Amino acid sequence: MAEPRPAFDLTAPEFDEVGDASLADLVAQLIDGLGEDVEREGLVKTPERVSRSLRFLTAGYHADLTTVVNGALFASEGSEMVVVKGIEFYSLCEHHMLPFFGKAAIGYVPNERVLGLSKFARVVDLFARRLQLQERMTSQIADALMEVLQPKGLAVVTEASHLCMMMRGVEKQGSTTRTSAMRGIFRQDARTRQEFLEALD
Repeated sequence: MAEPRPAFDLTAPEFDEVGDASLADLVAQLIDGLGEDVEREGLVKTPERVSRSLRFLTAGYHADLTTVVNGALFASEGSEMVVVKGIEFYSLCEHHMLPFFGKAAIGYVPNERVLGLSKFARVVDLFARRLQLQERMTSQIADALMEVLQPKGLAVVTEASHLCMMMRGVEKQGSTTRTSAMRGIFRQDARTRQEFLEALD
């Protein structure tokens, strides 16, 4: 049985310094399989660098929702919609392990409590830093925030560019993909949904 991976802290600045010898060995094999000389000067340290990079880019596997939120919930008497937008994210598509990246927008109608604003970006990273499908990631963010906030309703919209469409395949540089997940009154009430979508413009 393989040894469990260490539980990395997504927020730790030293995260990118954590190496993984077994993963570096696999990267070296990959470089060799591509026909390159892994011993040449420019590539000698590449397997270790790629190992650190991949561990960082998939750090969402080693974090959990409770730790990310870290108790940053606060009582609120208001019930007006809160919208947080322009949250940058970077992920790796699970089909080609090529990056996709873009921005997320989150809206919710509180039900007696609100979440510290920085935690929305943390929750987005929790799911973006995995091998992902954009559609799944969007739903995972919505479901996680519904669990934490238990709001009257919540919506998540993500828009991203996918390098698997830009660098290979159809090679369409200007294409973007938008996905959305609506929960509670955002799904049930067209006016609430429209108010959120208009706030994104």
